[in-house]
Amino acid sequence: MQNKSFYINRRKFLTGSAAALALSSFGAYGMDLMYSSKKWNVGLIGCGWYGVSDLFKLIQVANIEVVSLCDVDKKHLEEAAYLVSQRQKSRKKPRMYSDYRKMLAEKDLDIVLIGSPDHWHALQAIEAMESGAHLYLQKPISLDILEGEAILATARRLGKKVQVGTQRRSTPHLIEGKKNIIDAGLLGKISHVEMCCYYHMRWNANPPVQQVPDHFDYDFWSGPAPLRPYIGLPHKKWRAFTEYGNGIVGDMCVHMLDAVRWMLGLGWPKKVSSTGGIYVQKDSVANTSDTQTAIFEFDELNCVWQHRSWGNPTDPDYPWAFFIYGEKGTFKGSVFQYEFIPHDSGKTIKKEAVYEREKYPEDLKEKDIELHTAPATRGHMLDLLDAIESDRFPVADVEQGHISTASCILANLAMGLERPLVYNPQKRIIVDDTEASSLLKHQYRGTWQHPSETIL
Repeated sequence: MQNKSFYINRRKFLTGSAAALALSSFGAYGMDLMYSSKKWNVGLIGCGWYGVSDLFKLIQVANIEVVSLCDVDKKHLEEAAYLVSQRQKSRKKPRMYSDYRKMLAEKDLDIVLIGSPDHWHALQAIEAMESGAHLYLQKPISLDILEGEAILATARRLGKKVQVGTQRRSTPHLIEGKKNIIDAGLLGKISHVEMCCYYHMRWNANPPVQQVPDHFDYDFWSGPAPLRPYIGLPHKKWRAFTEYGNGIVGDMCVHMLDAVRWMLGLGWPKKVSSTGGIYVQKDSVANTSDTQTAIFEFDELNCVWQHRSWGNPTDPDYPWAFFIYGEKGTFKGSVFQYEFIPHDSGKTIKKEAVYEREKYPEDLKEKDIELHTAPATRGHMLDLLDAIESDRFPVADVEQGHISTASCILANLAMGLERPLVYNPQKRIIVDDTEASSLLKHQYRGTWQHPSETIL
């Protein structure tokens, strides 16, 4: 393993225990720790909004060269290539590909970022690792559970580091809350968790079939998934369809469940049950639930999820959040803040999200940026680089991402089957349920082959 040398912002000089803190938690983001010992060749698959935003955060904190970009939408691809050329130090325009397989065949990438839709994650992640790259893989890591098992098995076989985009584990105020509230035992015994999302984010529309634009390869975009009639599918609207994603549960619950598992040190749930469906937005073309409740059962602890894409949130200050209930108090957490409310007469403790506008003024020029999550993504990127050089698992390692993803998929399966499910990750089956076990793998379209058929 090569020696590491770091560039430390001249306002902060790290020595001794402070340096150790910076390496372990990146100084709760008060310290600027940046790699300069190695230049990393980087590629991005999926040049939409969030993929490019992730890439920009990596450019900000590491000595990288964006070598190649891939997208089936020529407009996305060309715009991303221009923006990257304006951001990266070399000012070079990356090579552009419409087929990720051709990009990966070059075998010249140290790290690949994957920001494509969920139904592509498994094939692209596995081939990227086989080409020699480490990964930054957006959540949920897979569309079905056996895809996730195949990604995990490949990462372990090849020794590749995979950071999953569940960046609550790198969110400054939540890191602080975990340490000062949860780990310090201020809640006492914890025996109930509630999680929610009440954003009106489900596609509530029924557009007509449209002609596919010349700049967009819709057949390749669909890839292994069914080729639905083309109706536009603007940004994130593909999440409205089970053919491409796992709905609001796969998009939003995965974040909150992963955060709770990280904070409380939880592994696989013992049992998952769920009810819900399309109760209100019945005129929409979307086939994912607009209302759903899921229960993830652990030892003496239930983690309960609820989402509605209509109506008002139960707590207006925490419309997408988790609530950890202990015998001595309640801990509320979201991407914007956390709050500890003791049951006795003690004072409520509240912390807001960290913003880094002055440190990274270019954030203010980035279109549609989520300023409150930018520090977490930068920390996530630094943690991945340190994991690669230190030969350790990153904070959001692929196994943790798989557990959180698979748990959410189980919730959707349980809702559809109308019964609780118990998953055995060693045997990769739903216990005593042949029908449910048959749903652990999607049927791929055409000549595309499900990775579990060759890897597991």
